[in-house]
Amino acid sequence: MKKGLKINYLDFTTEKRKKKLISVLSNRQPSLTVVLENINDPHNLSAVLRSCDAVGVLEAHLIYYGEQPFPHLSNTSSASASKWVNTIRFDSIQTSYEKLRKEGKKIYTTHMSKKAVSLYDLDLTEPVALVFGNEHSGVSEDAANLADSNFLIPQVGMIQSLNISVAAAVSLFEAYRQRMAAGMYDQPVFDEEQLQNMLEQWAAR
Repeated sequence: MKKGLKINYLDFTTEKRKKKLISVLSNRQPSLTVVLENINDPHNLSAVLRSCDAVGVLEAHLIYYGEQPFPHLSNTSSASASKWVNTIRFDSIQTSYEKLRKEGKKIYTTHMSKKAVSLYDLDLTEPVALVFGNEHSGVSEDAANLADSNFLIPQVGMIQSLNISVAAAVSLFEAYRQRMAAGMYDQPVFDEEQLQNMLEQWAAR
């Protein structure tokens, strides 16, 4: 448990589980959001959410519109990342981006445009949202055009593309590296009341 954190223990089954929940919640990063647009494969979606959980992403936006069905995500298992990462469903890029901008976040899409910058040139310690698109067509034109910037992951191979779940993992762990170096995991972002409320919610999952 992080120094100075005061939590009222409820019945969380075991002492070990209490400490785990508090530790994970204390490292959540509400200033880092992932946006997923029309992801086809539920396995890819689940893999991205596992990366989100691993680096402390609190919230992910799932955007589905047109003929694209919303995939089934199981949250019955403690190993299911959808159980531990808050997911919000949107039916358009615009509504997702509107929420992100109200939160003061810059929006970066994975898009190989002429103006795209390297992932490693982004400042991922500031409030940001990283947008990843459909496995086959990538992010939509609206998603790319309405974003603050487009970025790419530098590569030197023959095939200049990565699976969506791999691209998200690479990007998120670069955010983790930068934020760790900046000390952003050293102290909880939330105050004690917020942490207590979140702990009670998580204990019931």
